[in-house]
Amino acid sequence: MKITPTIRAELEQFLQQEGLTLSKFGQIAGMNRGIISSIVTGNKSMSINQLDRITEAMGLPEGRFYDLFIENYIIDHPPNMRRIEPFLYRCAELEKLDAIRRVVGAIMDNLLYSPKLFEIAEGLLAQGRHGAALILYEGVAEAEKYQHSERLAICQYRIFKIQIGNDQEKNFQSALQFEPFVKRLDAIDQLDAFVDLANVYRSLRKWERVEEVAKDLRALGKAQYSIAQSLKREQVKKPLRPLFFYIAFSSSLIGGANYEQGNYELALQAAYESVDLEWVKETDKETKHWKNLFQEWGETNVCLSKLMAGNRKVLPAYADLITRTKDEILPGLWNIMIAANRYSMDVDDILNRFECEISNLHDHTKIQTNDQQNINNQLVGVLSELAEYCLSRGQYEKGVRFLLDGMRKSIIINDERSILRYRIIVERYQKFVLTEAKTEYHNLESYARRLSY
Repeated sequence: MKITPTIRAELEQFLQQEGLTLSKFGQIAGMNRGIISSIVTGNKSMSINQLDRITEAMGLPEGRFYDLFIENYIIDHPPNMRRIEPFLYRCAELEKLDAIRRVVGAIMDNLLYSPKLFEIAEGLLAQGRHGAALILYEGVAEAEKYQHSERLAICQYRIFKIQIGNDQEKNFQSALQFEPFVKRLDAIDQLDAFVDLANVYRSLRKWERVEEVAKDLRALGKAQYSIAQSLKREQVKKPLRPLFFYIAFSSSLIGGANYEQGNYELALQAAYESVDLEWVKETDKETKHWKNLFQEWGETNVCLSKLMAGNRKVLPAYADLITRTKDEILPGLWNIMIAANRYSMDVDDILNRFECEISNLHDHTKIQTNDQQNINNQLVGVLSELAEYCLSRGQYEKGVRFLLDGMRKSIIINDERSILRYRIIVERYQKFVLTEAKTEYHNLESYARRLSY
């Protein structure tokens, strides 16, 4: 069928070709004859529901006329949100993201439509339609970029969270774009935003930035906890976690940043602070849950700080601690292997103990979580340390296997720091690994050269 300028013309041509009366077509489409007649004569616009019925009755794919709908009823017409809103939801349902972009581009010259588009974006986000919501948030953010509004800050927060994925370089750029907007959020939203931002910087091993964000989180958390204690009624808006969490978590972040930078005494001090929770007055179930977790994490971090300082005696205790929670095994193994390579520790007994977990390391990439960027970072890290450990001890077959797995994963997540780490390992042990790893090594070299341009 030849495309004509209007949906009305398409419908007229179809009726003529099929020899259908308005009444007969109305029966097929489930619409009365009067509505069909008004659409054909151009006396009435149509809703997206009516368009979908007409499209189905014509035997055409869903969304076949959406571009024409935009041309006929949105572009160069005063925006009618009663028509646009259901159209955007339907486009999101059918993954017609280009159509959504056209609508946003057509109406966002006028700031009056920002509140409604923001509301629609929030609705789409709640439905899990992140791609569609992202387009609307970006449209509102662009329209309001000079407004310094809280809505602009929320849009930037939503954009940041939606964009976080497997590509570490993109994650870094998203974090940098969002960070200037954090303190424009209201205080409660800031708490969770600081946590999200710190987690991204943590996955990127940007420890100075982690510490800066953690200090902001601590100050805000203490202020909000004090306010909550002084109020005689519950606050209307609450953060995702109990208020004390943000204070204790900030200590945990600062401790992690310090030991990663080799400041083990400061790391140990922060670990002790994160478990000193006698000041917490709440006794509800959720508070007890988080207090128990911080107690476990704190014990682990105390051991870890000592281990990273070269204390071999705490290794058995640390290995026991990381088995208490499944999520701690991957980062725990990474820490053990870092210490093993740094201080030439023999950890073969630990590797035998965790043989099953090591064999199934890639299971961590099969289930997507909100903390996937940290899991990816931990995976490429532990694989590089395992490769270094095995190769340095003459276990070449195992070492090369870990090396290849880690090289592939570091390219997938676009982690420049890890890519450099693998290049160094290959160059150090090249006479043992180049034959087996030749193809992957050249792929890594080619990719690294592209990153440097």
